[in-house]
Amino acid sequence: MIDRGLKLLVLLPALLFLSTGLRWLVAPAGVAPDLGLRLETGIGLSSQVGDMAAFFLTLGLCILLALVTNRRVWYYPAMLLLLLAAMGRILAWLFHDAALATELIAPEIFVFLILLVASRRLPDRE
Repeated sequence: MIDRGLKLLVLLPALLFLSTGLRWLVAPAGVAPDLGLRLETGIGLSSQVGDMAAFFLTLGLCILLALVTNRRVWYYPAMLLLLLAAMGRILAWLFHDAALATELIAPEIFVFLILLVASRRLPDRE
């Protein structure tokens, strides 16, 4: 029963990440403000859409692959992306005069911890 609840808890951010990634592909103007971004133009817009869609789709797909295949190795890329994003935000605050984006860092750390627990508790097919 606990494993079922944990799987549901893991599934929710996966679906959110997939939705966000798809939104970057089809309606970036609607999702950019959620991350404190203004859309660029030209190559900058191409980079924003491509990089952000890739980031969120990779997160969602890796988590879904972990759930569907019961292979915990698929949690690790998502965990790494989340941890590096949070660390990058903190470093931007420390060294580049960026705002400390706690409203973005906290969910990244929270989902990282959920995935860490899932990678330890949920069954692994070797």
